[in-house]
Amino acid sequence: MRMTDLIAKKRDGQVLSTEEIYYMIAGYTDGSIPDYQMSAMCMAILLKGMNEQETLDLTMAMTYSGEVLDLSPIEGIKADKHSTGGVGDKTSLVLCPMVAACGLKIAKMSGRGLGHTGGTIDKLESFPGFSTALSEKEFFENVNRHGIALIGQTANLVPADKKLYALRDVTGTVPSIPLIVSSIMSKKLASGADVIVLDVKCGDGSFMKTPGQALELAENLTKIGRRAGRRCAAVITDMDQPLGFAVGNALEVKEAIAVLKGEQEGDLLDLCLALGSCMLTEAGFAGSHAEAKETLKMSIRDGRALNKLAEMVRAQGGDDRAVYQPELLPKAAIQVEVPAPKSGRVGRIHAEAVGLVSMMLGGGRATKEDVIDPAVGVVLRKKLGDAVAEGESLAQVHANDPEKAKEAVERLQDCFELTSGPVVRGPLIHQILGTGL
Repeated sequence: MRMTDLIAKKRDGQVLSTEEIYYMIAGYTDGSIPDYQMSAMCMAILLKGMNEQETLDLTMAMTYSGEVLDLSPIEGIKADKHSTGGVGDKTSLVLCPMVAACGLKIAKMSGRGLGHTGGTIDKLESFPGFSTALSEKEFFENVNRHGIALIGQTANLVPADKKLYALRDVTGTVPSIPLIVSSIMSKKLASGADVIVLDVKCGDGSFMKTPGQALELAENLTKIGRRAGRRCAAVITDMDQPLGFAVGNALEVKEAIAVLKGEQEGDLLDLCLALGSCMLTEAGFAGSHAEAKETLKMSIRDGRALNKLAEMVRAQGGDDRAVYQPELLPKAAIQVEVPAPKSGRVGRIHAEAVGLVSMMLGGGRATKEDVIDPAVGVVLRKKLGDAVAEGESLAQVHANDPEKAKEAVERLQDCFELTSGPVVRGPLIHQILGTGL
């Protein structure tokens, strides 16, 4: 078997066999197939596509390219959630404690942020002392004892994806459904959960810009998940504006705490209820989404969800006092308002640009080596459709550098488009795909 023959085969639109795909992934992982040949294959896949069986084979070959986590030492059904990334996306901080408080085990591997999308681990490290560097034994023990644990991805988890992801990023082959699906699902399958719920974003602040593109991705993700033997659902959600109000690590943690305390409703809570309902119904913990939502709401009303977050933080070495006293979390030295240049209604918020402002302030990484400042970021004062008077605040900048604060104010004014006409807001939840409906 030769890689050049496989490249030519896919270039001509033919179907690759299971054996050919496993050969290709094994060879690329061990270095016997060079970057330039895999680049050519990625471009051929981008242009010619893959059928469902090819995508499944590619996903499974990548899944087994390294370590696969066996969660059998954890009692009961284990659930995991994945988001395709967005601005202000702190759903895991609200969702996971809520679901765990309802009795479903959360054994989650999370990543760090790169670019304008923040990582769950970076946000949780806003709690002094919090660590995701648990051994496998500690991870299992924490989930069994507390019903929840979040750890960083191990170095040996899906090494094929680490190489392929970096290659696609520099060869113009990122927007390929089979390559995206295999990248996401290989990591989820290798993480070992029984139930996988996917938050597929669409809009300005996400990779998939339209609901149609997001639906195609969601359908492919759930099909592959089910064919791999997992209970799988997907929720297609809006990212035409940042989720919630806070963008930045400690700021997002504070907002998540406010939701878990029952102090804040709106799009963040609504999204977490939709995702959590999928988790509980897919796991058989609820007979319907309506029943699941009521169960999740009760976990907030009676304080169990907030207490579960504190329990997880404490179990992973963090100072859980900050869960009940968010003022103990890191705080920026400078807070400055962003005045509206005119009166009107907020007709559009450029979500990705808001995320980039937070990154510029130090809340995100341009490279993997960059150090995160947990205190900085942006808090929106206005969302889509809100009325605003000239000079009224559109957002608040949290910064530790006066020059960056000034630049952030100017850039944020450009992130908001104000209109004198009516504003039609699209739905937060576009569609739900799942077996537990």
